[in-house]
Amino acid sequence: MADQEKTCACNTGAENIAEENAECCPCCSGKHKDRSEKEYKDLMNRLKRIEGQVRGVEGMLENDAYCTDVLIQVSAITSALNSFNKALLANHMRTCVADNIRQGNDEVIDELVVTLQKLMK
Repeated sequence: MADQEKTCACNTGAENIAEENAECCPCCSGKHKDRSEKEYKDLMNRLKRIEGQVRGVEGMLENDAYCTDVLIQVSAITSALNSFNKALLANHMRTCVADNIRQGNDEVIDELVVTLQKLMK
């Protein structure tokens, strides 16, 4: 993917950006990760299931479902998102963080600490 254009993933209306000029919205680092096919499929499958759960809750609201039933489904979505984050964080630590440390880039540890602090709010 060296000279390909990429799209900012956090904003569906974002314009394509050239990799060598990785300007993006304020919430993105501008860094990119090449994932293995297995990791990509696992993460995408999790997101698709979560998307289906959210659509299910939309349907529940449209059908005037009882509040506690909706709350239980939303709790399941929250749990699924937490599991997604755990899987992504584990992959990140095994690959990006470990590779950077092996290359002598200890700044990645500070980046990880900041990320963990944001996740634990």
